[in-house]
Amino acid sequence: MKIERPRGTRDFLPDEMEKRRTIEKIMRRIAESYGYREILTPTFEHLELFTIKSGEGIIEEIYAFKDKGGRDLALRPELTAPVIRMFVNECVGMPKPLRFYYFANCFRYERPQKGRYREFWQFGVELIGSSSPLADAEVVSLAYRIMDELKIKFDLHVGHVGLLRHLLRDLDENVASKIMRLIDKKDVEGLEKYLDEVGVSSDLRDSIFSLVELVGDRDVIGSAKEIIPDFDFGHIEKLCDVLDALDVKYKLDFGIARGLDYYTGVVFEAYAKEGLGAQNQICGGGSYRLAHLFGGEDTPATGFALGFDRIAEICEVELERKKKVVVVSFRGLEGEAFKIANTLRDKAVVVTDVMERNIKKQLSYANDINADLAVIVGERELKEGKVAVKDLRSGEQKAVSLNELLDLI
Repeated sequence: MKIERPRGTRDFLPDEMEKRRTIEKIMRRIAESYGYREILTPTFEHLELFTIKSGEGIIEEIYAFKDKGGRDLALRPELTAPVIRMFVNECVGMPKPLRFYYFANCFRYERPQKGRYREFWQFGVELIGSSSPLADAEVVSLAYRIMDELKIKFDLHVGHVGLLRHLLRDLDENVASKIMRLIDKKDVEGLEKYLDEVGVSSDLRDSIFSLVELVGDRDVIGSAKEIIPDFDFGHIEKLCDVLDALDVKYKLDFGIARGLDYYTGVVFEAYAKEGLGAQNQICGGGSYRLAHLFGGEDTPATGFALGFDRIAEICEVELERKKKVVVVSFRGLEGEAFKIANTLRDKAVVVTDVMERNIKKQLSYANDINADLAVIVGERELKEGKVAVKDLRSGEQKAVSLNELLDLI
């Protein structure tokens, strides 16, 4: 019986994995150049970790289960909550700010579609311990640099949920949260209907729609000040100063709500300009406070997560390539072939025959896997301290010493 892979998952063959590892290596290098260090949390956590943060409704969207001891667990649907749980448990005594990055798989039970899977990978960072606009600027610019260096065409939108929260401050908390979620989903029709249902005044209604429609360069701050004159825009202006100094290309977008209640200030999202259709968001992040929900002190943090799978789908990278060599041997000389292969592996990808095939079939296999060179180990050549080297591109063949072989590769 043929067993298919589970719905919403994928198999990655070698060519795809080489591409993904190259992209991952670039992301790691850039994050580490900013002083971020890698961490890793468990693949599954207590279910409560995610319901505290996102509410009971998330259970329908994730892989939740009971273990053999009856404990409620869940495969991680994202990494921010596990990282902050780890911070509260293990890191509160470490000097702040803390700079962490991660690369891991996550799981969500949702309808698979282009760019959206039930198992997916995230690359992200968390800067823990600072509420300064400088912390926000570092995290935004780091995300921007990664996407820019990967040569992705994208739009970066930066907002601040504090503006909407300030507008909605006199409403019931649950009502305000529902409004934020509708704004986050860009559900204008649903928002209009809900505002009617809860009896929001026409003035507040006008202010909400005027604010969420503000998108543009930093001049839109002036328009926002007219809508909310009693809000302190100093944090946003300082953030813009630093991003402008770094030549980060962005649009201010005060309609970004990032629906989850724990976001407190700056929020940002990046959208691919081509290749992904409607599912084109490739990055999301912002400043938040979660530690106090998990038993720690109220601690500010800023982070982002990159949708690695979507980025891998649209990103073109130049793969690092070593020469590929096949060591071909006559029967009885396999041990010598293995020894020669070992001497070459520091400089090249080296394959030896493990099928006990004849010379003709070994050379045919070398062509099948697109090898660059075939090193032919024969009894006569070995007595002279030499091997035959065949260039599989040109067909040229010559005898060389083992030292010359190393120089040739």
